[in-house]
Amino acid sequence: MKKQILFSKVAIAFFTLFLISCSDNEKDNSGGKVTGTLPDDIVELRDDQQKLANIEMGSIEMRTLNNEFKVNGTVIVAPQNIATVCMPIGGFIKNTTIMPGEHVMKGEVLAIIESQDFIDVQENYLEAKNRLEFAEADYNRHNELYKDDVYSEKNLQEVTAGYRSLKVQVRAFEQKLLLIGTDPSVLNEENISRTVPLISPITGYVKTAEVNIGKYVEPSDVIFEIVNSDNLLLELVMFEKDANKVAAGQKINFLVNNEEEQHEAVICQTGNIIGGDKTYKVYARIISKCKNVLPGMYVNATIETPTSMVFSLPSDGIVTFDDKDYIFVFNREKEESGKPFTEYRMIQVQKGITFDGFTQIILPEGFDVKTARVVIKGAYALISAKKNAGEMAC
Repeated sequence: MKKQILFSKVAIAFFTLFLISCSDNEKDNSGGKVTGTLPDDIVELRDDQQKLANIEMGSIEMRTLNNEFKVNGTVIVAPQNIATVCMPIGGFIKNTTIMPGEHVMKGEVLAIIESQDFIDVQENYLEAKNRLEFAEADYNRHNELYKDDVYSEKNLQEVTAGYRSLKVQVRAFEQKLLLIGTDPSVLNEENISRTVPLISPITGYVKTAEVNIGKYVEPSDVIFEIVNSDNLLLELVMFEKDANKVAAGQKINFLVNNEEEQHEAVICQTGNIIGGDKTYKVYARIISKCKNVLPGMYVNATIETPTSMVFSLPSDGIVTFDDKDYIFVFNREKEESGKPFTEYRMIQVQKGITFDGFTQIILPEGFDVKTARVVIKGAYALISAKKNAGEMAC
């Protein structure tokens, strides 16, 4: 706003001087002196006009500019850092001390479940294991007899089939016990149990705990949800036009809950699919220690896009006229009616990224960067003179 007010004051003062200049030219013309018409790309100023405009000259420089653009997103948890805990068999909850929000360690007991099905699995396993021991001995005996031509091949095949069938049953029961959380190698007739512990598969915080004493749970019921918030991610939504501006490894600064403290993240994956709303998702890993950043929070993020060395000018040296961007280059000094003038040539350019008060410019082919003296301050006064010259001929 201050810049606009200052420009308005300069423009008014400059326009006043322009009217005076026109009046002087009319007097000169009445005396018989005829001034030539300026080319469309030339703007001229008297010395007093230049001082009022506070014009400064400089040169086009090579700079490394960072392009920053803002995106929105949410804090999420990677799939491997969130666990839904269910019980593989149905049963009643006998005991639990876990509360929502509590921190638990991997392998910690979350609840104790009582189940008749658990007793049946242990019973079936031990019975099958005993039968397998007898079948294995019988198989070895018949195999020796078959080698001595005492036993028929058909009888040996029947014994072998029964032996292998029992091995399959025992292996299946072992896997069921492991799935429930019981080590079959330590199970025997003396330690059959009606309860089974429900174990936490990861370290983290309990998000939900759908439990109470005596509640019956089915294998499909979600009993606990556990979230490990040590390795959080950002899920950022970007527009299709920005797809080429980001890549893995780029740094991100972000804020949560409109706080002033900035947090840092690094892009780890960019989306490969454009959605129906012409957006795609970018994922970044949070690298700073952020105690107040929690899953589900809304974030405002700024992505830095470094560029290579580019031609640049102070942003005040670039103006827009008729929807095109221009810079002003010193053309020559001259004298008219005994008054010194300076001519500036308008050069059309294309603007690139802007960073820290400087703007990238793409110059026309053949432009001599080394010798050109460029207006770096006061370009708005020159474009004002150009507009006034177009609206009022002196």
